Amino acid sequence: MQLRHVRYFVATADAGSVSAAAARVHVTQPALSRQLRQLEQDLGVTLFDRSAGRLALNRTGRALLPAARDLLASADALQRRAGYHAGGGLERVTIAAPTVTLTDIVSPFVATMSADDPVVDVLQGDGRTTAELLHAGADLAIGTQRPPAPLVARSLAVLPVWAYVPPGDPWAGRDRVTFAELLERPLVVVPPAFTAREALDTAVAARGASYAGLVEAANGTIAQALAASGRGVAVVSDDPRFDLHPVAVDLDDEVLSVRLVAAWDPRGVAAAPLERLARRLGTWVAERYGPASPR
Repeated sequence: MQLRHVRYFVATADAGSVSAAAARVHVTQPALSRQLRQLEQDLGVTLFDRSAGRLALNRTGRALLPAARDLLASADALQRRAGYHAGGGLERVTIAAPTVTLTDIVSPFVATMSADDPVVDVLQGDGRTTAELLHAGADLAIGTQRPPAPLVARSLAVLPVWAYVPPGDPWAGRDRVTFAELLERPLVVVPPAFTAREALDTAVAARGASYAGLVEAANGTIAQALAASGRGVAVVSDDPRFDLHPVAVDLDDEVLSVRLVAAWDPRGVAAAPLERLARRLGTWVAERYGPASPR
């Protein structure tokens, strides 16, 4: 069955005669008649009553006409959507990122988007590289590592990893502490797959240091809850909760931070809108969080 034969069937039903339908679809009457018989042969049914010397829909033709209209409407919609994508448009986009980034950055950013923007789906990306997330089906992947070529990335944000303490803690009146001071305190941390823990462990290894005490929490919210209950200093990149006070952690020439990049595949037709989306997200992060460190 060919789609143009279905189109001829609908045109003949709407026009009321073969001659009028032939003019409408720009074919000759004999050719149109042949195409309609071919459609009937393909479907295995007769669609028209030809006994009166003219074509008129029979009972089967009337029953199948709505389905034929639906088929043509779906085909037209498919063609429009294909053209939209061929032009680099995006209707839906999947953004993959670590859990904290999805909660504190991606979700609030999505809330600022308009109905003209693509619909956003998300994919949790804890413990996976940006390249792995893109290969898993993400359109835009956020993480700490730039992917190998031909995948591309742009810097998205540099976000501090805070040392969170409750009111009344000796650090509650301070804006920053040294890394050496931090390691003297019992710490509440997230699992190694989280970017904040990755940054902390990297800094410890780079200095040949060790932890005085470590409590591992399931996520940043629980880590802050444990800090609020006096279990230690929560070292996370999450936004503050439970009235905790954020303290920056000084390294040699910067503060303890998570450096995020947004990565995508430049080979697709949607590469340009994905790059624009990454740029918008980076601008929004800068406006929301300000400079990455007090320095």
